[in-house]
Amino acid sequence: MSRPDIDLTAPLEGVIYSKRDHVARITLNRPERGNSLAPPMQAIFRAIWADVRDDPDVRVAIVSAAGERHFCTGFDVSEAEADDAADVFNNRPLSDAVFWSSYQNRVWKPVICVVNGLCVGGGHHLVVDADIVIASRNAKFMDTHVNVGMVGALENVGLAKRLPLGSALRMTLMGRHYRMPAERAYQLGLVDELADTPAAALALADEMAAQMLENSPQAMALSKQAVWGAVEQGYADALEKAWGLLRVHWGHPDFTEGPRAFAEKRDPVWNPDPNARIGSDS
Repeated sequence: MSRPDIDLTAPLEGVIYSKRDHVARITLNRPERGNSLAPPMQAIFRAIWADVRDDPDVRVAIVSAAGERHFCTGFDVSEAEADDAADVFNNRPLSDAVFWSSYQNRVWKPVICVVNGLCVGGGHHLVVDADIVIASRNAKFMDTHVNVGMVGALENVGLAKRLPLGSALRMTLMGRHYRMPAERAYQLGLVDELADTPAAALALADEMAAQMLENSPQAMALSKQAVWGAVEQGYADALEKAWGLLRVHWGHPDFTEGPRAFAEKRDPVWNPDPNARIGSDS
């Protein structure tokens, strides 16, 4: 997948992006606008996710938001008629049009989403397409597409994958009249872990990321593809895809390094190159 020509080391509109100790951190940073999504930010997200995907030093990504009141209030409808809004509201195929989330950019590295405060509409892209969702107890989830004359579609399909159908439809059809509390979202499976405060939620994400860094990057990437394949396909087709991913990994150095390190009672030394092969100098 191509990536926009954006300097990710320079200040970015509405987003803070940093990398340290094999973890990429993506922070929505428009707290004065409810951390809403502006049209120029889609190209920025596309560039960020391409960097996460392609940088072998990055093994885990954490998505969060500045402040405590809002995680993301969705697309800023006040900018729907801006000159660059055509990058969001366009008539291209899905694969060439929407790039907010890790899944939409085919990132197979683990992604943890930390939700604080209110999550609305387009903010759910980042939630439903994450691998693990952590929420502070002040989090709430709401969808207002229909209130502003828009179709609740992509994010809502993701909600229907993570929630019971009735709960996804209640959120979709009731709009601003229904806010799902964090506790209820946790009970239904939209949220995987609850934390008492936003700070505690971020700390838990850091802890999980550190634990994932102990694993083979390639084994995690292929395992993630296998599990997401189960969501995309029927059972038999998903098993066939998973079997193919298993066979691909048998030729990777991590396949032999893991058992050898276990037998020798030492920490494994993983090879971050997905194209590395046993017996190759690469």
